[in-house]
Amino acid sequence: MKEYILDQSTFMGGWYISEKICDEVLNYFEENESYHEPGIISGVDADDDDEHVNLEIKKSRDLSLMPFPIEMSSYAESLSNALDNYLEKYEWADRTANFAIKENVNIQRYKPGEGFYQWHMENFGTGMAINRHLVFMTYLNDVENGGTEFYYYPDLKIQARKGLTLIWPAGWTHTHKGVISNVEEKTIVTGWYSFYDI
Repeated sequence: MKEYILDQSTFMGGWYISEKICDEVLNYFEENESYHEPGIISGVDADDDDEHVNLEIKKSRDLSLMPFPIEMSSYAESLSNALDNYLEKYEWADRTANFAIKENVNIQRYKPGEGFYQWHMENFGTGMAINRHLVFMTYLNDVENGGTEFYYYPDLKIQARKGLTLIWPAGWTHTHKGVISNVEEKTIVTGWYSFYDI
C-alpha cells in the first residue's frame, strides 16, 4: 500500500486503498439508500453520551453497518492491511489489551455545506466510546477544498483524497472536525478499533 507521509510525532498513519475498492463501497452506499439515516452524535457535550441528531453540530446521511457485508470484503481486507502498517509504525499501540472493530462502521455522506462542524474526540470517556482505542477513516472521493483538521496540530489539514485511509488514537490528543466544502460532496467510511475482554 502506498503510504501518505505524516509526521510521526502526530501518531497518525495514512495509506491508500485502491479507487476500485472505494467505488465498490460507494456503490453499496448508493444501492442501500433506503437504510440511510441522519447522522447522529454522542459525547460532544461532557454530560451527554446519548446518541441523537443535532444538525447544528453534524449534518450528514449515514449508513450504519455491523462490519462488514460481503460487498465490502475487499475494503475490510485493505483496512486490515492499513492497520498492520500502523501497528508496525507505532508498535506500542499493539502492546495493549485485545482490540477489534466492535461497534457499527458508518458510511457518511456530506453534501456541500454539510459536515461535522464542532471539535470532538472519539473516546470521550463514557458509554461504548470508553473502550475505543484507534479511529479509522477512508475518504471515498476527492474534495478539493474539504477534509479534516486536528485541534492540537494546527498545521495539519488533511485534504480528502480518494482511497486515503487514516488511523489515529481515539483520545483527546486527536480532537478534530471536518473541513467543510461548500461546493463539493464528501463521502467517508469511519469507525473504531475498541478494546474487549476488559
